[in-house]
Amino acid sequence: MRIVYDVTPLSHPRTGVGNYARGLLRGLAAVAGDEHELVAWAPTSPEGVRLVRDALAGIPVELHLQAFPFAHAARTAWSRAGRPGAERFLGAFDVLHFSDWMYPPQRAGVRATTVYDLVPLRFPQWTERRTRAMHGAKYRNAARTCDVVYTDSAYTARDFAERLGAPSERLRVAHPGVDPRFCVDGEEARLGRPYVLTVATLEPRKNLETLVAAYRLLAADLALAVAGGAGWGPQPTLVAEGVVALGFVPDDELARLYRGAAVFVFPSRFEGFGMPVVEAMASGVPCVVSSHPSLDEASGDAALRADPDDPTAIARAVEQALTERDVLVTRGLAHARRFTWEATAKTVLAGYAEAAARAS
Repeated sequence: MRIVYDVTPLSHPRTGVGNYARGLLRGLAAVAGDEHELVAWAPTSPEGVRLVRDALAGIPVELHLQAFPFAHAARTAWSRAGRPGAERFLGAFDVLHFSDWMYPPQRAGVRATTVYDLVPLRFPQWTERRTRAMHGAKYRNAARTCDVVYTDSAYTARDFAERLGAPSERLRVAHPGVDPRFCVDGEEARLGRPYVLTVATLEPRKNLETLVAAYRLLAADLALAVAGGAGWGPQPTLVAEGVVALGFVPDDELARLYRGAAVFVFPSRFEGFGMPVVEAMASGVPCVVSSHPSLDEASGDAALRADPDDPTAIARAVEQALTERDVLVTRGLAHARRFTWEATAKTVLAGYAEAAARAS
């Protein structure tokens, strides 16, 4: 099969969606062998082309990157217009797997996409107007036109089926994998004293204000390290004694931060999956995670869970994690081993094949 995978999210600094796209392509390249042709496609800005090339360096895929100004407006207009077909720019293909940022028309071949969460529909107050418009249109188009829709969790699959009316036979759960750099072996970060770590884009649903309140209740002499770039909406107040705002950090530095942490805390009010949880577990860190059910699959039985709206509960869970570190680390390492990009890629390839068989 000639598989075209839209990597447009890699044209911005990588967070969850970009990391998923990069990881899946790496997994596809590893398991596809000579049987499939992989094309990484991105209609994006000139600067976006550079970022995509950097993100995919070392992954053996064909790059089909198109640079033009006002890329977002052009992608949106093309998606809404419904013509011309993507074949005009890409030639013939067997699969078109598009991203969150557009829903391009096509004339033939399997039509696929990935849905990471339904935050813009369920919690519009936590997103920007442009995000709501872009993602809402993509979700509706995907439910109506896609031969196969992948989700990063069973929770999101159920959500998508219930809210968009997508047929269950078209849905496939493709959990994210863990990048090999997130492991117990390697250098650990040092911040001057032991620290609690959280990893999150600074946006309302990540619930960092509650985490800071919980941090103030801790008896232990710990810093609170917050790794994540500015997002949207009201920004959390991170200027406080003991709080270290690190901003966006690259993956290699993030790996060191995970390994050096005393405890990892993820207090998010809602997620599609929660990739940082399994990354932290793979790095040998005990985890305290929001009790919201959207994080059940990432947490398994290896994390301590706490009400994300209760600072006292979060603080108590952090203190428990410190005392039960060895048990939690052992459970976390075992749980994280379940998530590999090769396994994700096999699920995705099987979904393409099943969709193609239904169409024949």
